[in-house]
Amino acid sequence: MHVKKAIFPVAGLGINFLPATKASPKEMMPVVDMPLIQYAVNEAVAAGITELIFVTNSSKHAIEDHFDSNFELESKLIEEGKYQLLEIVRNILPERVSYAYVHQPSLQGLGHAVLCAKHLIGDEPFVVLLADDLIDGGQESCLQQMLNVFHENQSSILAVQRIPRADAKYYGVIDVSPGDQKISKIQGIIEKPTPADAPSDLAVIGRYILTPRIFSLLEQTTQGAEGEIQLTDAIAKLLLEQPVYALQFQGRRFNCGSKLGYLEATIAFALKHPELSQNFKQLLRDKYMPR
Repeated sequence: MHVKKAIFPVAGLGINFLPATKASPKEMMPVVDMPLIQYAVNEAVAAGITELIFVTNSSKHAIEDHFDSNFELESKLIEEGKYQLLEIVRNILPERVSYAYVHQPSLQGLGHAVLCAKHLIGDEPFVVLLADDLIDGGQESCLQQMLNVFHENQSSILAVQRIPRADAKYYGVIDVSPGDQKISKIQGIIEKPTPADAPSDLAVIGRYILTPRIFSLLEQTTQGAEGEIQLTDAIAKLLLEQPVYALQFQGRRFNCGSKLGYLEATIAFALKHPELSQNFKQLLRDKYMPR
């Protein structure tokens, strides 16, 4: 099976970033000069995904506008001879990539958001990417690493990384066999356990490859942690029927769902930006790290 479809759940309200997200979606917040959602889309497209599905709400028109054409802007750039910027604007998405929007009528959790896209996925494996988790994978993205594993075993795969046990209450945490294998078969998974109840220190990060069986299980899943339909709870049922694997990916993950993680990502990406890197380093040395 070849994975060609990706779901981007982007219906959340971005409460942690109010008032910045009162009128603008959190996923449109820029890290240097590109919005968070664009980083996630670029990761998917570079890994060979050709169909993008955004699960959104009626107030998030900025995301739709970002991926749509803007003829007035393009005409202005042509008029001013800014052809390099014109190419950037015109090539936000390659022509081979299609996209669709599905509205999540009420915010009932990640599992419900994924279920909203069922009719566009059909009987195919698919990817779920959370724009909150910005991952710098270096030469090979986190999603590409996951797809490499999927092509070998044709089973669902979750991206995981080690966290302090005190942070378990913020994540889905997996149970695996003892050891520190890069790829492990998951034996159990719990959504937002207390540190004492966490089965390990391996937490699920916002990258999933799932088989279509997950939709039937989501339809049977009742409200769980925080009164929401949790994708984690459906995955717990899935691994009783099918193997589900965890991949400890190579790369640096930034939790852009938090203010501190967002600021860290901005600094890290500015330090590697081809136009800004040197001047930004100098600015940090001169203004913020004086001797």
